[in-house]
Amino acid sequence: MFDLSQKVALVTGGSRGIGRAICVALGGAGAYVAVNFRGNEQAAAETLSQVLAAGGQGELLPFDVADAEASQAAVSDLAKRKDRLDILVNNAGIAIDQLLMRVKPDDLERTWATNINGPIFCSKAAIRPMMRSRSGRIINISSVVGETGNPGQVVYGASKAALIGATKTLAREYASRGITVNAVAPGYIETDMTSELPAAAVEAILAQTPVGRIGRPEEVAAAVLFLASDEAAYVTGHVLSVNGGMHI
Repeated sequence: MFDLSQKVALVTGGSRGIGRAICVALGGAGAYVAVNFRGNEQAAAETLSQVLAAGGQGELLPFDVADAEASQAAVSDLAKRKDRLDILVNNAGIAIDQLLMRVKPDDLERTWATNINGPIFCSKAAIRPMMRSRSGRIINISSVVGETGNPGQVVYGASKAALIGATKTLAREYASRGITVNAVAPGYIETDMTSELPAAAVEAILAQTPVGRIGRPEEVAAAVLFLASDEAAYVTGHVLSVNGGMHI
């Protein structure tokens, strides 16, 4: 079950946190994993070493997902060199948290460039090789904030909600070509981002989470692994929530 042998996967923002866990999970299932990163090559190299240790194969693939030309070139080159691209996980994202009154135009532009433009650029580049093979999996990492909203995250929440809309639209556009497009919406997960939250904020999160704990990156990766597998061939346009019951 969940055998990804002979599959080629690209995970954006794969250098740490949820992205790293996804890379390792896909590699452990037999996939060749291209670990994308923008700046932290050392962290990305550590991810790749964990992919190899899990039994997978892979490479580092540096480019900025917010750069349309760089994304097109890198994804197309990967698909050409490996003669296929089976799985794209659009995980790269940023959060610039501010109440609306403090949001700057640059905050909006930077967030949108990475969280929305990036997945669209990468998906556009990946669609062509997937269409040739009449098979493919695109998995977008959204957020519970895109489903429920959260004070202080108007820009981030809007971007993640938009990603869900893009997911559903692309699912309708390419289902007839054998390509499924789904989203995973994590709740609060143990990452560098959440480790900086004050104790009071963590307590408030736990109070809203029926299972009573913060999630682990590996639990999000398990959901991605399912959606990337042949077993999920009849699932498309779906948002799989991994949030401990925070949003039901």
